Amino acid sequence: MKSIFSIRHTAFIAAAFYVQTASASGYHFGTQSVTAQSTANSAGAEAADASTLFTNPAGLSKLGGSEITAAANLVAPHIKYSNAEAQHKRTGAAVEGETGGKITDDVTLAPHLYGAYKVNDGVAVGVGVYVPFASSTEYSEKSVLRHHLNQLGLTSVAVEPVVSFKVNERHSFGVGAVAQHSSAEMRKFADWDVGGTVSALASAQASRAAGRPVAVDATGKADGHASVKGKDWGFGYHLAWLWDVNDRTRIGVNYRSKVKHNLEGTADWKADGEYVKPVFDSLIGRPVAQGGRGYVPGEKASVEIVTPESLSVHGMFRASDKLNLFGDVTWTRHSRFNRADLTFENAKHIALNGDGTPRLSDRTVILPDWRDTYRVAFGGSYQYSEPLQLRAGIAFDQSPVRSAESRLNTLPDGNRIWFSAGAKYLYRKKHVFDAAYSHIHINDTAFKAAPSDGTNVDSKGGARADFNNYANIVGLQYSYRF
Repeated sequence: MKSIFSIRHTAFIAAAFYVQTASASGYHFGTQSVTAQSTANSAGAEAADASTLFTNPAGLSKLGGSEITAAANLVAPHIKYSNAEAQHKRTGAAVEGETGGKITDDVTLAPHLYGAYKVNDGVAVGVGVYVPFASSTEYSEKSVLRHHLNQLGLTSVAVEPVVSFKVNERHSFGVGAVAQHSSAEMRKFADWDVGGTVSALASAQASRAAGRPVAVDATGKADGHASVKGKDWGFGYHLAWLWDVNDRTRIGVNYRSKVKHNLEGTADWKADGEYVKPVFDSLIGRPVAQGGRGYVPGEKASVEIVTPESLSVHGMFRASDKLNLFGDVTWTRHSRFNRADLTFENAKHIALNGDGTPRLSDRTVILPDWRDTYRVAFGGSYQYSEPLQLRAGIAFDQSPVRSAESRLNTLPDGNRIWFSAGAKYLYRKKHVFDAAYSHIHINDTAFKAAPSDGTNVDSKGGARADFNNYANIVGLQYSYRF
């Protein structure tokens, strides 16, 4: 009997890595500043308010004084799958269930808060609390894709203290320390008759009751699922530089380090199918040493993940007294996600070896083969009047997913184009209001998965689906200068 175990390991890994509702490629949330969002995140060199702490913390020392910035992003993601089909691993029969539907919430809220304090004309300190990753995707429990990944949620909150200092009027630097807390949850179904054991047990019971040989096929009626939760703190650092080349031109560089997490949690296993409920306690849910399959309720599990480093180069050009132009190129090392191992507390009996001995495994390995990516953004601001500034931008955001075969059904990620517009309004010199709207066009994508190969615990058969994705983001922000 193969892989019940995949229920939870895949979810943990996915929860740690994927952020589809976030509207940026891969698993980033997409925007942590409404000021930046209004230019499609092209204005990293601007240093307009305390939210520069995220885009380029060297900008804190460029601010005219101390200030507090509070922002909120309302994300309306649309991820809808259709034409889905899947097969049972053992028999090749089609998995019955729903073949399409929406897998995201209607609206997701992400708040961010930044503070900056000017120690003197050359030194500023600040702290930010922001959401770098946030995701929630959920399929119906009757989806034909349930043996892959049925539901996942991820929330990461980062706390970052920063110091920024001017070397001279041309050069400023920023250094930050990042403490990132991530919590994840997921649900995944498994076909516990993948090795034919449940069918064999049901046939033996039916034969004894009938007094003659009876063949019972438990395909489609031997499902179980696990609900998984895990959390961890990870730590990294942040470096930045701003160079005022002249009175019109500014160039910046921003580097965010990788952050390593060891997500630890528990899995609660439960039998759903009519043929596995009677044998869960006696066979499936017991340790292998006690004659079971090792899918012990409440066991521990862990997975190590690394969120990638990124390097941004951005610039600002003052074309006139009213018009500023922005540009940004960001490289992200998404290729760090080329392997992930989920390790369980208990070894699982996943199959029989050729000599009839049990094949055991305490882990699952995922090889997504992601690639490094680039994001290119351009934008501008126009000072329409003394208090009102208009802003807009466009960006291309490359997906790290190489093909339908390496795409996960919980992250039907594709290349994206951002269209953003917004406005900034200054009231009585101390109060600044920002508003922004972004539409993210995401290429239609496809998901195509091969059956599990039997080398680690996974009961899924082949599957495919088509996806239609896009997102809208509304951002509101208030800054108080003092």
